[in-house]
Amino acid sequence: MIFVGVVTTLAVLAAITQAGVFVLQRMHPQQGKTIDVAGASFNVVDIGPHDAAGPPIVMIHGASANLESMRQPVGEILSKTHRVILLDRPGHGWSWRDDLENSTSAVQAKQIDAVLDKLSVRGAILVVHSLAGALGPLMALDYPQRFAGAVMLAPVLYPWRGGVGWINDVATTPVIGPLFAYTITLPLGLLFAEPGARSVFSPQIMPEGFVKNSATLLLLRPHEFRANAWDLVTLKAAVTEQSPRYAGIKVPMVAITGDADVTVSPEIHSRRFAATVPNAKLVVLPGVGHMVQNAAPDVVVREIEALVKKIGSSKASATAE
Repeated sequence: MIFVGVVTTLAVLAAITQAGVFVLQRMHPQQGKTIDVAGASFNVVDIGPHDAAGPPIVMIHGASANLESMRQPVGEILSKTHRVILLDRPGHGWSWRDDLENSTSAVQAKQIDAVLDKLSVRGAILVVHSLAGALGPLMALDYPQRFAGAVMLAPVLYPWRGGVGWINDVATTPVIGPLFAYTITLPLGLLFAEPGARSVFSPQIMPEGFVKNSATLLLLRPHEFRANAWDLVTLKAAVTEQSPRYAGIKVPMVAITGDADVTVSPEIHSRRFAATVPNAKLVVLPGVGHMVQNAAPDVVVREIEALVKKIGSSKASATAE
């Protein structure tokens, strides 16, 4: 009887999850266009004037998020005068990936390069947040023709002590992980989404309506939840492998971090990067937590604009010579 009860409960939870996925996707339909590359399909939102002077700006979100976390508010501000390309990383938002387990920073960087190649984008500025911070130096090193510089917001760049949370360990466990994602994750996630999002914003106050406006609840879909977990559990090994190469970066890099960020340590990541990479600029915001783009959008926009100007001046000097 116990076995029958467990199976029945799991079946009910699975049905609730499928119904929830249907509702969430109706609430937050795809806003961009799909670009297919090897191993993934990317959702891309391309806004702002394509004939704008200066390089296009490519914005990539971090963990437990989608492109809306970069569009609001910084992407929208920049799109008034620049071409802005926002991507859902593979497995997130309305992007898809074929292999949930094999999507390291190196794999995603290669796929993003292929997407931008299809868009004929070269010499862009890369803007990345949190987990996607690992893509900043990697793409600067491996795809220098694609990016002329990068602005990294509260970036993850080096290995750290500890793990990434028990829930991600469970979600990436064989058999148990898929069962967890397809039954329990969505019902429980609906209860904890708001408190979880508020904790990431701390000590700042989360903007009213953020969870809804940013389509954060799409994370609770089984495929995306598992993709996010695999991104997190493989991240430390990825930055451990790539970080010894950082001193070889040639393009200008800016790291913006808050000194009150308890999600991604400024000391371990941004400060160490600035001390390692020649000509890297470090901006430390007093009293600011992890969501730099929401806490200080004016500072983020100012640093991006300064990098646009710097790159333009460098190109002008090279042409004159």
